[in-house]
Amino acid sequence: MKKIPNVIDPAGSKEAMLSAQESWRMFEIMAEFVEATERLSPIRPAVTIFGSARSAPNSANYMLTEEIARKLSDAGFSVISGGGPGVMEAANKGAYFGKSPSVGLNIQLPHEQHANPYQDVSQTFRHFFARKVMFVRFASAYVIMPGGFGTLDELMEVLTLVQTGKTRRIPIILVQSAYWNGLVDWLKNAMVKDGMINPEDLDLIEVIDDPDRVVEAIFCHYETSCFTPSVQEQEILLSL
Repeated sequence: MKKIPNVIDPAGSKEAMLSAQESWRMFEIMAEFVEATERLSPIRPAVTIFGSARSAPNSANYMLTEEIARKLSDAGFSVISGGGPGVMEAANKGAYFGKSPSVGLNIQLPHEQHANPYQDVSQTFRHFFARKVMFVRFASAYVIMPGGFGTLDELMEVLTLVQTGKTRRIPIILVQSAYWNGLVDWLKNAMVKDGMINPEDLDLIEVIDDPDRVVEAIFCHYETSCFTPSVQEQEILLSL
């Protein structure tokens, strides 16, 4: 009896290999969450600062960010940034020369991102969503400097999480009113007007230009609560 040759289907073999890679990828993601949680848990209270990777060191946004970060660091807040250049570097630099830790949550990207040298704690992620969870989970406040799509993404992410009760209420401060006023006006005149959000949802945002007032606004928010999340808030954060 003639034997049928054992032919391997290259397409089928490749599909099987990709399926196996997808399964193992789940373990990589879990490892990112576990490692980052263990490294970042001791840094509270912390303030996360976002902004453009394209801001030059001699730009107004860079220098203002560095000043804000230094004041936050000297006031006892660790400062978390995306770990890259531009505003992220300015945030880490200000904190690095202050009294509290400078933390960079770096992301592997084909373009733009490279780790800045001003990080006491540096954690690198492959997956954006794991990194975004850590930005929120360990932050007592968000400071948003002028930026592009990534900055807007982080702003809308935290607004959505707070609005829907998926994370605790924290200060969300936009710095540089000349840059953000157009967005705030659109939120009022389009989203609120058309009933897409409630008028009180705008109270989640503060627009502040002065570095000292940024620090003051964060302390003011916590006059009646604790920087450390309550047991109930910690349970909410587990569902991020």
